[in-house]
Amino acid sequence: MFDVIGKRRWYFLISALITIPGLFFIFLTPISGARAGLQFTIDYTGGTKWELRFVNHDVTPDQVASVFASNDLPASVITTSDGFLEIKTAPVGLKEAAPTPTPVPTRSPSASGSAAPSGSAAASPGPSASPSPSASPSPTASANASAGPSASPSPSATPVPGRGDLPTDGKLGEMVTALETALGPIEAQGSLTTIGPVVSSDLVNQALVLILVGSLGILLWITYRFQDVKFGVTALVALVHDVIVVVGIFAILGTFFHVEIDALFVTAMLTVIGFSVHDTIVVFDRIRENRARHAGEPFAEVVNHSILQTFARSIMTSFTVVLTLLALLLFGGSAIRNFVLALLIGIVSGTYSSIFNASPLLVVWQEWEDRRRGRSSSTRAPRTRRAVS
Repeated sequence: MFDVIGKRRWYFLISALITIPGLFFIFLTPISGARAGLQFTIDYTGGTKWELRFVNHDVTPDQVASVFASNDLPASVITTSDGFLEIKTAPVGLKEAAPTPTPVPTRSPSASGSAAPSGSAAASPGPSASPSPSASPSPTASANASAGPSASPSPSATPVPGRGDLPTDGKLGEMVTALETALGPIEAQGSLTTIGPVVSSDLVNQALVLILVGSLGILLWITYRFQDVKFGVTALVALVHDVIVVVGIFAILGTFFHVEIDALFVTAMLTVIGFSVHDTIVVFDRIRENRARHAGEPFAEVVNHSILQTFARSIMTSFTVVLTLLALLLFGGSAIRNFVLALLIGIVSGTYSSIFNASPLLVVWQEWEDRRRGRSSSTRAPRTRRAVS
């Protein structure tokens, strides 16, 4: 018979080798100012995410970042797998949804180049008078009407086929002009998303509340169901192990491959938590049955027998889920790739922790209690015999 409990120290060592590097990169996130460790999308940090591809494919992320910096918008730029340059900067354009009317200029250049008050120009009723500023929509139109042909159009006014709906107004419109002036025409726009800091802060708070409330509810329910706090605590420890494994691997991937955590990541973590606890409860329920059926046997043997009885069921259930997730990871597209990856890592880790962490921890705790009670009995026994004699 395979002795899982007897080799529990090896399984604890494997878990430590997996979780310790992950914890290192998780703690590296605040230390490095998010330059290493976990990489969050604007869903959590707030800001503007803009994907652009230039006609000149030799444009580098550093060149784009320098253009943004020259316009007082510090930005981080990376190259995506599709050849787009992904730009992340502070929120831009949140107040530009409702265009404001163009104010009437107070002064306008005359035909001779001198400035004349707008009031006197508007007061001349004759048809021979030059167009007044109030009749023109902008100062540029007035200057063009009186001073001759206009200057050559800006790069943003020259349409490039297939480049999408690039913004033309506000700060984003200015950035389009600045980028095309410095780096050449933009070939295509992949996406443009802006999220304010209030929305991102609410999302972070909701994610933390969901995970904490879910974990606390699981602890209380398992403790009530099995009438023993050891079952609830060890299940929670296995759950935390799975969370650390998934988050730690994403911190490592974020450091070296710029893999980001988005809003779907919380959904993936809650799914992993539920699956991990479900598998742990199956093993615990068999332990409770065998403990009553084989009363008097060592607890470690009861637990080991229960693990072997449920081993095939746990592996086959997880294996079918892993096959489905692998298919989604390979053919599901980039939109859900990180979500599926988090699920895949969590399902594998949850199966491992339910068999090789939760149940062995239960044995360690029970044996510690038995030794403590044995020492207490041995210290009280001589006093009892002296009292009787």
